Amino acid sequence: MLAVTINFNAIAQITDDQFYQLCRQNPDVKFERNARGEITVMSPTGGETGNYNSEINADFVIWNRRTKLGVCFDSSTCFRLPNGANRSPDVSWI
Repeated sequence: MLAVTINFNAIAQITDDQFYQLCRQNPDVKFERNARGEITVMSPTGGETGNYNSEINADFVIWNRRTKLGVCFDSSTCFRLPNGANRSPDVSWI
């Protein structure tokens, strides 16, 4: 997977709402933002990686349905981290 990081900090500080709007206006592009405010554009994965990620996600969902200990999310979910970064992990559980 190819990722390109763009630093707009010299010309603009992108707010959380602006970042959200950027993501909503470009649904076919996967964006992440690090704690420094740099935006990373993620390329799509290939079939092998997509299959591997689906298997991991399925394992988490099956485990969580059995244990009922939390909620699972896929890679389309963006989380705001304590350091200010916005990340979309392949699979997550809270």
